[in-house]
Amino acid sequence: MDQVTLRDKTFRLYIPQEKIESVIKRMARQMNEDLRGKDPLFVCVLNGAFMFAAELLKNIELTESEITFVKMASYRGIHSTGIIRQLIGLNEVIENRTVVVLEDIVDSGSTIENIIQQLKDMNPGEIKLATLLLKPGALVKKVNLDYVGMEIPNDFIVGYGLDYDGYGRNLRDIYAVVEN
Repeated sequence: MDQVTLRDKTFRLYIPQEKIESVIKRMARQMNEDLRGKDPLFVCVLNGAFMFAAELLKNIELTESEITFVKMASYRGIHSTGIIRQLIGLNEVIENRTVVVLEDIVDSGSTIENIIQQLKDMNPGEIKLATLLLKPGALVKKVNLDYVGMEIPNDFIVGYGLDYDGYGRNLRDIYAVVEN
């Protein structure tokens, strides 16, 4: 589909599924190399990163690894509220472990900064950060990302796990808003 309409907004095709999967495979190859022998715990940030995490983990060859999930929320409509709410927290013991946070998109950096602080309080061996998408033009927090799939402009996007008020997560491609 070249365009989709979700609720009151129209979105145009932005990144096709083939490109997304190619980028994720590149990220997985690097992680397989970097994390060999480390018994990593992958932490998927819900809801948005579920498709990224699923595709990434299909390409992770490390038999000694685990995945878990946390759920954070900060968006209402097409804008961040600036308030980060933890809806589901981490239950695993991560002391002295390599933790790899899997995020769908880093824009302001506030959510990832919040997650890092929570993880640091649990004494992991190391924290690595992976994001499918990065909006450098939207960053207001300084975050050091270990794995970045693609850098994109500060457009509002949906699809491949990303949503507009809960809609569009199921789209296999990523779409950018046409009208605000």
